[in-house]
Amino acid sequence: MPQQHRYDGQALRPASIARHFPPRALIYNVNGHFNATGPAIVLEQARLFMTQSPYTPPKVWQPETPTGGAFASINRPVAGPTHEKELPVGKHPLQLYSLATPNGVKVTIMLEELLALGHSGAEYDAWLIRISEGDQFSSGFVEINPNSKIPALLDRSHETPVRVFESGSILLYLAEKFSSFLPADLAGRTETLNWLFWQMGAAPYLGGGFGHFYAYAPEKLEYPINRFAMEAKRQLDVLDRRLAEHRYLAGDTYTIADIAVWPWYGALVRNKVYSAAEFLSVHEYPNLIRWTEEIAARPAVIKGQKVNRTWGEEADQVPERHEASDLDK
Repeated sequence: MPQQHRYDGQALRPASIARHFPPRALIYNVNGHFNATGPAIVLEQARLFMTQSPYTPPKVWQPETPTGGAFASINRPVAGPTHEKELPVGKHPLQLYSLATPNGVKVTIMLEELLALGHSGAEYDAWLIRISEGDQFSSGFVEINPNSKIPALLDRSHETPVRVFESGSILLYLAEKFSSFLPADLAGRTETLNWLFWQMGAAPYLGGGFGHFYAYAPEKLEYPINRFAMEAKRQLDVLDRRLAEHRYLAGDTYTIADIAVWPWYGALVRNKVYSAAEFLSVHEYPNLIRWTEEIAARPAVIKGQKVNRTWGEEADQVPERHEASDLDK
């Protein structure tokens, strides 16, 4: 059987390596034959060749097929629906279509917090959207969110239903609708929105940048991981410095700013996303850790994390939520 070597976790035979790396990148023995006894040397020279041969973009970009990575099957360069399917509708005025990702958890935590305050109008049906299977590209979902991203909310309490998409927009909509978790005074409201919009701008660097290249990309590359790890740690330091001065992000009151930031950065601190807590040395941020654990203990946060979850401990999975009692099962 032909000798195999490993390159970034993939088995490579000499012929395969020759296709990927020209002769000058390979090691040959004194007889001119491929050296099958030094895979580590071949690997190092293959990496060296790659770093010395940067990608030259074409004049006109065309998508690769497949693109590679953990979510290659749902990545595409166009918008719009891929199939016709109406969304289900439950009995409550608020219809949520989501998944328990950090962005999805923001909204379910918010809804559970509102219910905990006694806002009966915040009762909701939470429908599972399987993004890995392309549910977000159905005609019904695209009608609510043309961007095909979870979470998406439909408020049917009005004569004409109101669609709300983007997690930050949903948090702000619910805060204003129920006059909760958003200070009424100008200074408090503005500081809350400062941190809400900070999260909207910062998290793509954490998720689409660091998280993608560290955990999901088809191969681990030093430059992008280092670049986005630096930015992730800078963001953690921003939060830690703020929380050294205040109990919560907007001051001494728990707000939608905390609800927006915690599912991303709290999960990172608790090693719930990317398995990167040690890599990023999160122990260096004691104020952020204190804030993370305080919010994690809130009953509504515990409940909200379970909704639309289909992985992890079975007791923590509530794929769909239609009654408060669904969370007690």
